[in-house]
Amino acid sequence: MTEKTAVHRFEVSKGESRLDQYLVGLDTGLTRSQLQRLIADGQALVNGTPAKPSYKVRSGDQVTLSVPPPRPAGVVAQDIPVNVVYQDQYLVVIDKPAGLAVHPGPGHPDSTLVNALLAMCPDIKGIGGEIRPGIVHRLDKDTSGLMMVAKTHEAHTDLSAQIKARRVTKGYLGLVEGKPTPSNGKVDAPIGRHPRRRTRMAVVVGGKEARTSYTVRESFREHSLLELYLETGRTHQIRVHMAHIGHPLVGDTTYGKASPLVDRHFLHAFHLGFNHPLSGEPLEFRSSLPPDLLPAIDALR
Repeated sequence: MTEKTAVHRFEVSKGESRLDQYLVGLDTGLTRSQLQRLIADGQALVNGTPAKPSYKVRSGDQVTLSVPPPRPAGVVAQDIPVNVVYQDQYLVVIDKPAGLAVHPGPGHPDSTLVNALLAMCPDIKGIGGEIRPGIVHRLDKDTSGLMMVAKTHEAHTDLSAQIKARRVTKGYLGLVEGKPTPSNGKVDAPIGRHPRRRTRMAVVVGGKEARTSYTVRESFREHSLLELYLETGRTHQIRVHMAHIGHPLVGDTTYGKASPLVDRHFLHAFHLGFNHPLSGEPLEFRSSLPPDLLPAIDALR
């Protein structure tokens, strides 16, 4: 069944605010940027006439806001096997395999997690005015493990707010070179673009705050298996921080070196915890090391 345009009608009770500010203050379920786009598209009428964002509404004005149904995002649904750990009408938690990029982008226009989710979850609603999954946090292409994805705009807004407020638990297992001292600690070092190699991140003065806690789970002769928890979520954060303290991830060819033990960097998102975006119920998930990483641990033991 084709979705219809939703029409909201309001009567201004107190005037002299801009139209865009007035609409932001109402319970429409839309973000500021979405409302601005609707106004620019002529979907906001004041007394029957399209108005600019800066229009000053007055007491008694009749405001009509039309919200068209979500449009296709231009991303094709593709049947790509992904392990679903949890799913309801609001969100899905998946165990992402290594080698699967999250978003289409340069070099991988399709065959991504977004393509897979569109095929797996036909009930995905609009996120930001488009029919697409709401990616609220990312894993690098070659990092495996747990990810949560919103299926509705409301869930996307709530989960994003939880991440911003640092109420989401994100734990990783990482195999590193050497033995960190002390055996548990915290790396607190700002991260930004590498000053010369722009495809890389680095610990830099003036970068964004970044904190990673670690605990040695198991020690080997020349390696350590760590549990790592993110307090912030910067690009390549764990990889940069571990290299920064002299213990790069095994197999990380960007921040360390290749390893005969693995064909990718040894990093797996094994622990994810957050509150359900609608019910508020605490949800917690754990994932075992995948088959491509287990032989490395067996070999070291």
